[in-house]
Amino acid sequence: MSNGAQFRQVAPVRLYQRIVEQIEQAITQGDLKPGQRLPSERELVTQFGASRPTVREALRVLESNGLVRSRPGDPNGPEILPFSPAGLTKEMTRLVQFDNMSMAELISFRMMLDGSASQLAARLRSEEELSAMERTLAVMSDAIEKGYEEFSKADVAFHEAVAVASRNSLIEVCNHVVRGAVLSLISDKVAHATNSTELMR
Repeated sequence: MSNGAQFRQVAPVRLYQRIVEQIEQAITQGDLKPGQRLPSERELVTQFGASRPTVREALRVLESNGLVRSRPGDPNGPEILPFSPAGLTKEMTRLVQFDNMSMAELISFRMMLDGSASQLAARLRSEEELSAMERTLAVMSDAIEKGYEEFSKADVAFHEAVAVASRNSLIEVCNHVVRGAVLSLISDKVAHATNSTELMR
C-alpha cells in the first residue's frame, strides 16, 4: 500500500564531482589552508583511486571556481587560494540574469540592502569614511546638471562607500551584483525620461 510519498529519479554523479566535494570540504573545514598545495596529480590519482582524466577534470572545476590555481610546468600540486568574493559575485550575477528577476524584485532587494548597509555604516564608519560618503553625495548633486551618466557614476561611488563602511563583505558583494543588474535595467529609462532631472534629484 502506497504511503503517498513522491520520489524523483536519481541522477548519476560523475566521479570528478566526488573529488571536488572532498577537496571543497577540506578547504571549508580548514584542513587545507590558503597557500598550501594539493598533492601532485599523480598522488591525487593514487589517493582517490581515480583515473588521471577524472582528477584533471576535478582540478579544472576547482580552478574555475577560484579555489585553486595551477601553474603550467609547476612540479608541485595546485595552490589553495584565499577566499575571494569574485566567485560568489559571478554565481549571484548568473542567478539574477538567468532567473529573469523582475525590476520590482531587484529594486525592493536593493532598498532592503541599502537600509541594512546604512545602519551598519552609521555605527561602524570611521571619520574618513564619513567624509568619503559626504564627498560622493556632493559629487552626485553636482552631476545632476551634467546628465545621467555622470550621476550614475557618483551614485555607484556613494553606495560603494556605504558598503565598505558597513564592514560586511557579503553586503559589498550583493551591492555590486544588484547594483549592476538594476543599473543595466533602468539607466536607459532614466536617461531618456522627460523628467530625468527630477528623477535624479
